[in-house]
Formats: sequence, structure tokens, C-alpha cells
Amino acid sequence: MSKSCIKVRFKGNDIPYFAYGRAYIRVADEDRQLSAKELEGLILRKNKDKLRWDTEVCKEAKITDISATKVKSFLKGSGLKYDTVHNALEKLKLMSDGKLLNTAAILFARKPQAFFSNARLRCAVFNTTDTSFTIDMQDFEGDLFYLIEKAEGYILKNIHIGMKLEGLRRIDVPEIDKSAFREAIINAFCHRDYREFDSVNIAVFKDRVEIRSPGLLYGGLTIETIRTKMVSERRNEMIAEMLHRVHFIEKWGRGIKLILSKEPDTKFSEIGTKFIATFKRRSYFEGKKGLGKLDEKGRESKEKSKEKSKEKILRLMIDNSAITIQEIAEILGMSLAGVEKSIRILKQQEHLRRIGPDKGGYWEVVKK
Repeated sequence: MSKSCIKVRFKGNDIPYFAYGRAYIRVADEDRQLSAKELEGLILRKNKDKLRWDTEVCKEAKITDISATKVKSFLKGSGLKYDTVHNALEKLKLMSDGKLLNTAAILFARKPQAFFSNARLRCAVFNTTDTSFTIDMQDFEGDLFYLIEKAEGYILKNIHIGMKLEGLRRIDVPEIDKSAFREAIINAFCHRDYREFDSVNIAVFKDRVEIRSPGLLYGGLTIETIRTKMVSERRNEMIAEMLHRVHFIEKWGRGIKLILSKEPDTKFSEIGTKFIATFKRRSYFEGKKGLGKLDEKGRESKEKSKEKSKEKILRLMIDNSAITIQEIAEILGMSLAGVEKSIRILKQQEHLRRIGPDKGGYWEVVKK
């Protein structure tokens, strides 16, 4: 039995298209009805630019709320010239029809927290490997550049800082690589979901440091892909562009690669609605190893450590012959008794002499 058919051709950008209330997709040589989940994803992808928080107008903010000092500092860092706040923000495309975008307010407002209650950093130090005993808690409010620097400073203040000598220069060495956790901090503020009320959180535990950011990975990325591929999907493209201008971030998604190159044991996870970067604290794990039985190798290692400590003491004395035992202990992270014992041995070995009294005298390193 013959049937009459109607052939319909159509084109356009206003997808999806429906027939009889159902949406279809062409797969190979057949038409397949879209599932509810696929339809939701299609609509979200189509409207993702319209849904971006960083390009929305901040209705309450006015040009008078913007700090000229902050704008000037940013332009200087990005190699651009300043004339007026209005013109600078226009050139940076941080205004729409004369109104400020959210990015302009959260980066350059005198008090971004007046417009965004989540323009905040929350930090805490715990005395154990869980949250049962809190030593310190601090909150910070302000623009993203301020919060990034505060987060970096808080971690440095609350982890162990070692020391190494390069020639006669003393170099501070944090137990977690500074460039690695700074990159994680910047990523947290750059890629977080600003529609979430929560703040970026820093948690310092005995065994680790966690940087917690509201919002899961964006654009279909997974933990596996960010670890193995140089791929970046930015939830806040405008914020990312501004941070790139002042060299806070790379454009091509190399942040995770940098973190892993400096701290290969870094763990990334998604818990609830948060993305978490976790860094191990070397002091904790080295201390745990030190509790084990000291074998012959261990004794040898301990002796080498003592010799290195004596060598470091001599180098400090060469650099500053008036240095005190207290200063040496603070610089090297040793106890006063440990420094005094090393000095006694150095004197017995005739590597060191004390010239003059304890106060007003100086050290003489004997070269052999």
C-alpha cells in the first residue's frame, strides 16, 4: 500500500528542534530521540555564555565603588596605561552598557564583600589529622588579589619552613612547594562557582593542607583528565582572562601540570559540591618514619645529619662571626642544647674557636 510522505528540511541556530513535542538527534543514518539528560545538557551548553556569573551585570555596584588605586596597580602589572577608571574598565571589557560586570566588582571594588557575601576566605589550623581540635581560625574579606595573597601567607605561616644554604646564602624551603600551593589557591578563586554561597577554605592539618573550592569540575572534566591532559574548561572566563593579564595564571591549562611537577603526591578530589586539592606535609610523614627502629642505615643517616648540621653552623659563622647560639638555633630549627653540643664537638675537633667573651666576642672558623 503506497503512502504519501512529506520531506522537511530545516536549518538554524535555535536548537533544539522538536517534532510532535519530542527532540531528536541524528546518529549515523538514523534519528534518535534525545533523553531528558541529553536535552538538559544541550540546553545548558547552548546558554552557557548567558549563564556565566563573571559576565553578569552587578546591579548594585557603581563606578564610584571602584578603587582607582586597585585599577592603576592592575594596569601597571599588565603593561597598560591608565587615564580614568571608567575608560580602563571599558577597555578591559568589564562594563556592559555603562554598567559594571561582576568581575569588575570582585576584582576592583573597595569592598567587594558589600556586593558578594562569598568574597571571603576562611582558614583554619587543626592540631590533629581531623577537625576535632582547632588551634586557629581566621576569616578574610576583600578582592580576589587580596584573598589570594592572604591564603598563601596563611599556609606559609602554619607549615614548617626548612633551610638550605646556597654558597653562603640562607634559602627558606617550605615543606610544601610554594609555587604548587599558590597555583592551587589561584585555581580555587579563578574556577570556583560564585553562585554558591560558600567561600574558598584553607584547612591545615598535622599531615596535610587542603584547599577547598566551591563548585565541581566544569565542562565535563574529570579528575583523570586534569591529571593526564593539558585541558582547561573555565567556569569564569572573564576572571581567568584578568588573572592571565597580570601573569597569575597560564592560558593553556598548565596549572595542574605545574602543581604535579612540584608536588607529585598532590591529590585532587570532588566531595559534595566542593573541589579539593590536598598536599602532604613532609614533616608529619618524616616524623612517623623516625619513630621506627633505627637500624645500621638509620644510624649512618643520623650521623650524616649531625655532620650536615655542624657544616651549616660553620657556614653561618663564616657569614656572620658575631652570630649568637640563639640565632643559629632559630635559623636551623635546632634546639639550643643541640647547637651547643655541636659547637663543643667543633671546638674539640679544632674546627672552631671562640675569641673574646660570650658578649662582645666572635667566632673564628679554623680552615684545615
